[in-house]
Amino acid sequence: MIRIERVSKAFGGLQAVRDVSLEVAPGSITGLIGPNGAGKSTLFNIVAGLLRPDRGRIYLDGKDITGRRPYELFHLGLVRTFQIPHELARMTVRENLMVVPPGQAGENLLQSWFLWRRVRRQERDIREKVDDVLDFLSIDHLADERAANLSGGQKKLLDLGRTMMTDARAVLLDEPGAGVNRTLLAHISEAIQRLNRERGYTFCLIEHDMDLIARLCDPVYVMTNGALIASGPMSEIRANEEVREAYFGGGGARMGQAQ
Repeated sequence: MIRIERVSKAFGGLQAVRDVSLEVAPGSITGLIGPNGAGKSTLFNIVAGLLRPDRGRIYLDGKDITGRRPYELFHLGLVRTFQIPHELARMTVRENLMVVPPGQAGENLLQSWFLWRRVRRQERDIREKVDDVLDFLSIDHLADERAANLSGGQKKLLDLGRTMMTDARAVLLDEPGAGVNRTLLAHISEAIQRLNRERGYTFCLIEHDMDLIARLCDPVYVMTNGALIASGPMSEIRANEEVREAYFGGGGARMGQAQ
């Protein structure tokens, strides 16, 4: 699905990403972990088209997408969420979802005047899709709530919902568990698993909660100082001495939650 080949990126002489190669297989939930400043978000930004690599190539389903703009990647089915959600605060949850699908006829003034039947039909279809998303994520009770009033965890669910409105094929999730209470975290985790299992979504996620990574992800890639140092199932990652050194300076007996 996503293949990254020897990608590097420097800022002012500091190598943020160094010769990174990894694969996100179709239908997988792939984890990307590492200490703060390891280069994880920079790598995500390169894949998502927010940054251009100095070297290396990125492929989506075998197609070279290196340097493509985010809106182009959106239309190819690759989307990215952020650690801090970017909701439309003054709109309701339902409205946040309804504005996502591209190419809506109602966005064109002339079509809204002269092709109003088409506009109404399309809006009805979008509303039905929104209802499906709200029901799937069990946030239908929040449909008419302003997005600004949601908790951090509810905003993360709204982010997942907006992803569902795009019919995305590959999703980059940046710390979906950050700042979320344990009850909502379990809800988010279940939603990710169901989207993967029932609807075929492929995920690559950055996360500091090692229990969440262990529950969701296989394989897991580990970055530190801009480079990959390990990959494999979480059981192997927990036992890897180089990984423990990167997180704890060799002093940790096991990897629990790394912050």
